This record gives sequence, C-alpha cells and structure tokens, in this order.
Amino acid sequence: MFFHPPKDVQTTVFATLPDELKTADATNEWVRFQPAGGPPSSLLEGPSFDEDGNLWCVDLPNGRIYRITPDGTFHVVTQYDGWPNGLKFHKDGRVFIADHKHGIMVLDPVNGKVEPYLVRANLERFKAVNDLFFAANGDLYFTDQGLTGLHDPTGRLFRVAPDGRVSCLLDNVPSPNGLVMNLDESMIYLAVTRGNCVWRVPLLADGGVAKVGVFVQLSGGWGGPDGLALDAEGRLFIAHVGMGSVWVVDRFGEPVYRIRSCAAMHTTNLAFGGPEGRSLFITESGSATILKAELDVPGKPMFSHQP
Repeated sequence: MFFHPPKDVQTTVFATLPDELKTADATNEWVRFQPAGGPPSSLLEGPSFDEDGNLWCVDLPNGRIYRITPDGTFHVVTQYDGWPNGLKFHKDGRVFIADHKHGIMVLDPVNGKVEPYLVRANLERFKAVNDLFFAANGDLYFTDQGLTGLHDPTGRLFRVAPDGRVSCLLDNVPSPNGLVMNLDESMIYLAVTRGNCVWRVPLLADGGVAKVGVFVQLSGGWGGPDGLALDAEGRLFIAHVGMGSVWVVDRFGEPVYRIRSCAAMHTTNLAFGGPEGRSLFITESGSATILKAELDVPGKPMFSHQP
C-alpha cells in the first residue's frame, strides 16, 4: 500500500473486558461457523459514545451490549438472543444495532429492551448485516455482509430514509463492512474486507450511486479493513484486522500515520471521544480490550451529537 512507511502513533489500554464476561466457547453457533483465527470467547465491536461521555460497544458472540464508563469499567446494558455487530446512536437517544442474526435492531438505553427495526428489505431477508452510519439528514446506511468475499461478491450496501424507504445502493461487494461519509457527505467510504481495500461510493443527486472505485488498496493481515472513522479534517481512519493497526490517510488517500496496537492484532473498529474529541478509542478483540490513542485533530461530530 505505502511506498514510504508513515510515522507510528502508539496506543495504551483504556479498558479490558473482565474474564467472567468472556463466555463464548466452541459450542457457540457464531464461533463454530467462523473461519479459524478469530477471537474464541468474545468479540468487541461497534464503539460509539453517548452524550454523557460513556463508550458503548457490542460483544458479538455473547449477544451483549456494554457501556464503559470514563474510568474504564464495563457495565452490561443488556444480553439478548442476537449477534450485535455494529452500534450507533440516533440523536433522539435510541441505540441502533446492526445485528448479524436479525437485521437492524433498536435498543432502549433506559430499560435495555431490544426490538426489531428492519429485518428485511421489502420482502427479502438480509444475508447478515454488519455495520451502520447515520448521515446528517437522518439517512441510515448499513452494510449487508453475510459470508461474502472474493468467492461470492454479492454483499450489499443499503440506505433507509427517515420516512422508511429502503434502497439497495450496491449488490456486488466482496464483504462490505465499516462505512463513513466524507466531510460534505457527497460520498461514502466503504470497507471491503475480503478485497483488502476501501471503496469510494459517490452519491448522485437522485440518491443513487455511480463511478464507484477503489480509494485505498491495502495489503497484508489475515482479515482486512473493518471499521472506519473520519476526523474534522476529512482524514480517514481504517481499522485493519490482522495487522493490529489503524491506517490514517488524508482526503486524497495519501498516508498520514499508522496507529499500532499495543495488544493483539484484531483491531476491529474505532470511535473518537474524550473531552475535546481528540482521543481515538479502538476495539481490539484479540485481547478483549479497548485501546486509546491521543491525536492532533478531533473526530468529525456524529449524527447523535448534531443539533
């Protein structure tokens, strides 16, 4: 990917999942049908901050949602019969979950109740949704990954308008994963895990897409790009599973720096937080930890924090 290695930024451990919550084993259906090499007892994903500065994340095989207070303590918000994979806050306070088993779910953060929001596109079931993102206008974008890859490039990218209209924007993606929009929201950056790259997905005036291309081509690792985030200058942060790294590129795709895991190599996703939004929090599932890196530019405000 890079001809000249970018400078390194180091991480520290912010929080570690207690051993008593690492309960998935070989009898777990999710664990049983995944390729070898993944975390065996838990899988932290979907980090997102609430208005009070608490970090929320999911634990996929265990069907749990965690709230992590600023002191690094894990609290179980709920555990349910599902495989939560991605999590984002709506600005009305609801928690939206991309659930690999069921579809798009909604969590009430007060009582912990999880209910279906979208379990099929029109009459068609999803392959298995992965991650989600809210645009400034309230449009919800999400990826439908399933077990797609280079052998089966049929993963999909969907949009749900605030009025409930569902549109399939792409249906030819080899393992669509994390997603984020650029600063003016004229384009979507889409992690294509099994292609080891990030696509750029330009949006047309009528809401469709055209001239989709590769924005960054990665290499190495045993997984590929997973979660994505954007900072206030439009720089793209790419969590690379199997490399133990977050790659940072500017809006032209030029390398800025590399954030290295101080733990294991399963860097799945990331979110900006902290008092000034200059801290990057990274879910590292191999060690079941949340990593933290201090940066020079804050993250782009999310939909949940917009007026």
